[in-house]
Amino acid sequence: MVTGGAGFIGSAVVRRLIRSTKNQVLNVDLLTYAGNLESLAEARHHPNHRFEQLDICDAEGLRSLLADFRPDAIMHLAAESHVDRSIDGPVAFLHTNVMGTFSLLQEALWYWRSLSAPEKAAFRFLHVSTDEVFGSLGPEGFFTETTPYRPSSPYSATKAGADHLARAWHSTYGLPVLVTNCSNNYGPYQFPEKLIPLMIQRALQDQNLPVYGEGTNVRDWLYVEDHADALLAVIDRGLVGETYNISGRNEWKNLDVVRHICSILDELVPDPRGRPRHRLITFVEDRPGHDLRYAINPEKIEREIGWRPNETFPSGLRRTVQWYLENQEWCARVQSGEYRGERLGLRGAL
Repeated sequence: MVTGGAGFIGSAVVRRLIRSTKNQVLNVDLLTYAGNLESLAEARHHPNHRFEQLDICDAEGLRSLLADFRPDAIMHLAAESHVDRSIDGPVAFLHTNVMGTFSLLQEALWYWRSLSAPEKAAFRFLHVSTDEVFGSLGPEGFFTETTPYRPSSPYSATKAGADHLARAWHSTYGLPVLVTNCSNNYGPYQFPEKLIPLMIQRALQDQNLPVYGEGTNVRDWLYVEDHADALLAVIDRGLVGETYNISGRNEWKNLDVVRHICSILDELVPDPRGRPRHRLITFVEDRPGHDLRYAINPEKIEREIGWRPNETFPSGLRRTVQWYLENQEWCARVQSGEYRGERLGLRGAL
């Protein structure tokens, strides 16, 4: 069972499960603005894939699905995930990320207790989280699995709360939980409000490329297909009760990311007038509470599980740009009238 399986990371997990395993997959997603069944590609109509539209706060609905489908694992990826949206409207983040996780943990516990002893021993609950729960790093050092939590935004605070709930349901009730915290994901099928797809779309439309502050904020980038592989490795080989940090070991300043996108686009689809796209870069007022640097030390998952990413950031970014160039119709279809590439996160809480 995959929650949030029509979202960006969740759909990559579902595609990977359907493409590379014989698992039956129950995909549970509410289909909010960032969830789209088109993101499932070939997995959408596969006989091993079943989709159910459901809010994870719907405890009765979850209980019915669990009793009917009888999963041997739950991969929990359903979440509100955009920092700027959490600044404008934190209530949705509390609803999904905290109360939704609580509801899912409660129903998973009820279901797990109903299993036979061998089924109980085999069952796993994987809670998927973010490095943003750790707050901001200085110019040196890395987040590890034991780094204290210091969330800076409503988004990261609600994810931190969800992480604590997941661990508590393991330590208090014995639910076989594993937790992962990942660095910034990028790749195909990402909703075009996030940095990389937003810059690609705006550059193609010859629009300004807004960069927060001076563009010096550093993020550690992880190709989404590599992340999906890591999550499956954790649920197969991870130890119950453990946390695993997942990183692509790719630290880049935001300004350098945007410049690199411009260079790739200049090569693949040159401007008709021969103008370099980096001319479109515009520095704008910084985001409130904008963390300076994220960087993850992934040695634990590399050492204990044997996972490593396949993509470097330059290779993954090129693949990502090429995918968006080849899928402009997808971008047009998924962008509703609610979001057209404007800046979010300036209004404050509503």
